[in-house]
Amino acid sequence: MSATTHSPASTPGTGKGGATAPGGKPGTPAASELVSWKAGVGLGLLAVLGTVLFGFLANTKSAGFRIAEARDPNASSAAAWITLAVALAAAAYVGYRWISQRRDGGPVDRWIPATTIAAVVVLGLAALGVAQVEKVTVPSMVFGWICSVLLLALAGYTIWLTLQRRRTPGWVGGLFAVVFLVGFMIWIVAGGRDPEPSISLGGLMAGAVTLAVPLVFGSLSGVLCERAGVVNIAIEGQLLLGAFSAAVVATITGNVYVGLVSAAIAGALVSLVLAVVSIKYLVNQIIVGVVLNVLISGLTSFLFSTLLTADPEHLNKPGRLQPVDIPFLADIPIIGPILFRQSLVGYLMYIAVIVVYVGLFHTKWGLRVRAVGEHPQAADTVGINVNRTRFINVLMGGAIAGIGGSFFTLVSVDAFSKDMSGGRGYIALAAMIFGRWNPIGAFLAALLFGFADNLQSIITIIGSPVPSQFMAMLPYALTVIAVAGLVGRSRPPAAGGIPYVKG
Repeated sequence: MSATTHSPASTPGTGKGGATAPGGKPGTPAASELVSWKAGVGLGLLAVLGTVLFGFLANTKSAGFRIAEARDPNASSAAAWITLAVALAAAAYVGYRWISQRRDGGPVDRWIPATTIAAVVVLGLAALGVAQVEKVTVPSMVFGWICSVLLLALAGYTIWLTLQRRRTPGWVGGLFAVVFLVGFMIWIVAGGRDPEPSISLGGLMAGAVTLAVPLVFGSLSGVLCERAGVVNIAIEGQLLLGAFSAAVVATITGNVYVGLVSAAIAGALVSLVLAVVSIKYLVNQIIVGVVLNVLISGLTSFLFSTLLTADPEHLNKPGRLQPVDIPFLADIPIIGPILFRQSLVGYLMYIAVIVVYVGLFHTKWGLRVRAVGEHPQAADTVGINVNRTRFINVLMGGAIAGIGGSFFTLVSVDAFSKDMSGGRGYIALAAMIFGRWNPIGAFLAALLFGFADNLQSIITIIGSPVPSQFMAMLPYALTVIAVAGLVGRSRPPAAGGIPYVKG
């Protein structure tokens, strides 16, 4: 019997737009090779949309952004000064590395553009904290046109690079996204009903991070599974059973930490069924995932109606994991309360993202997992047990998703209710795709979904004319754009969803 698999994927860094011309600079396409127009077309269309919204349809009112108030002004001021110094040093160092690599004619390290943008953002926020600015007010018409001109310039630069048969550097897309987001926020806030509408910037971001917690865990589960070649549609069921198990076990034992562990076990049990049926018995992975979601939804709804509602005091009162402040970091202006006043589940989210990223891309284990997901036959040839690797990854992914499910009953609310995951497992799948099957990308995409979800409530409160349904639709539209390749290449693992039978 022959192995069922895809052909090997192309070598990273090569392929369309990635060849090196004889005698040319590294990363420069050969003269005879065409460079894709997808990036130019995608950014061009978004730039035109931004110009229409932020420029021609801009409101004449100003938009206000309130800065979160500090609990301890003295500690916050000291943290702001230290953060300002660190961010300034980091921005200077990364900028120096960027300029040096460009001057030497070699390719710029992939982490440098994103790190530079992050350092500049943190630097700006720290400067606001040092200046003790409580509110920033900007005229929407002026800044709308500034953002529009910048978007058109970046799109034009991308098109010019395409005409020159050169690839668009990553910093262009990152800067375009930042400018578009700034213009979009100003346009939305300025449309509020008040004479000078304003929102709390800290509250907006804090709510976005909170809403993104289960999405991050779910997307990490998908990354672990799909990098090994297993499509995990059962994330919704893993989140839901994790929430149910955390509520019941924490109530019975009177210990929320035991409930957290039980949530991980419950998610792993769902993954065990997925692994056995799809890997061992070769059943279609997507069908198995959908069936598991429906099964767990019905099972938890039945148990909730028959058991939990009959005796909620002894079965459905788990208690809550309280937020914990990290000294000094929690006092950093704006970003401190958002990132470092989290519950245990929130801090586990940061740890999980780092561990999964380092494990997949900087360890021998990760190399083997990616080999199994890209070309299982070749991995088997060099002695890697393909199906065992898939089993382990699917179980780990289920445990991570189960921890994400505990967020609903141990952090968000203190009781289980029917279908309380609300389809977030499917949203996590979209975040994984938008993040290009990368833990960091999935984390950022989940934050985008949480940001859009939180912004729906805020624009309703301030009376913005933008329909809340538009905000609910936006992340999915961006996911479709990413999958279509209009803003870059988004390719899943080559052997994803294909069972492997050893020859």
